[in-house]
Amino acid sequence: MTARNILLALALPILTATTVLAVPGTALAGELKGVVELFTSQGCSSCPPADEELARLAEQDDVLALSYHVDYWNYLGWADTLSSKANTARQYGYAKTFRRGNVYTPQAVINGQDHVNGADGSAVDEMLGKLSTNGSGLTVEVTATMNAEELRISIGPGQGKADIVAVYFDDNSTVKIERGENSGRTITYRHSVRDMETVGMWNGNEVNLKLPVSVISAYPGRRCAILLQEVGKDGTPGRILGAARI
Repeated sequence: MTARNILLALALPILTATTVLAVPGTALAGELKGVVELFTSQGCSSCPPADEELARLAEQDDVLALSYHVDYWNYLGWADTLSSKANTARQYGYAKTFRRGNVYTPQAVINGQDHVNGADGSAVDEMLGKLSTNGSGLTVEVTATMNAEELRISIGPGQGKADIVAVYFDDNSTVKIERGENSGRTITYRHSVRDMETVGMWNGNEVNLKLPVSVISAYPGRRCAILLQEVGKDGTPGRILGAARI
């Protein structure tokens, strides 16, 4: 049984349609302006400015900033120490969603709906503002809290269907790059995604989901965020309807 199947087996029996309790300190729809997903690589000479922009966004309370290191530049002489095939697959999934024939770095995807050059901080900010004011922002309330025994995820009512996704990421990762296009540089990366799991499903009704704390403790030293994200029939990622940090 895969890790994803184990999580689903634990989670699905206790999904209930119930009232969501707002918990102080959690991020609700309206508090988070948006989700920025940066696709980057340690082997890409154009990426360090985008990594700096992601680090800036990571310090903002109203933005969930996530960094996905891809592996398709690893042939350039340096294998990205934070890269994974799963991160690359997610970016190619977005390419299908956006009907693009190719992928690029640094690419910043905002709310799963549109993309800009991740090194262009002004363009990222403009897109965040545009989506948050035209009704295409994070419209579904998501809360996530954790105690010594369990992780509690609450999803408010809304329209549509979406997956409830747990994203595990490192807060800081400092890497000395010894070869490739960024040879000789030491870069501290923020919010580098190391794993993702679909832990439940949402169909527009209020949902309360509980997971054992071991789900998080299996990733010592890492942080977790929750995405409520639409998924295409072919499994491609779509619009992010809500999000929360734990």
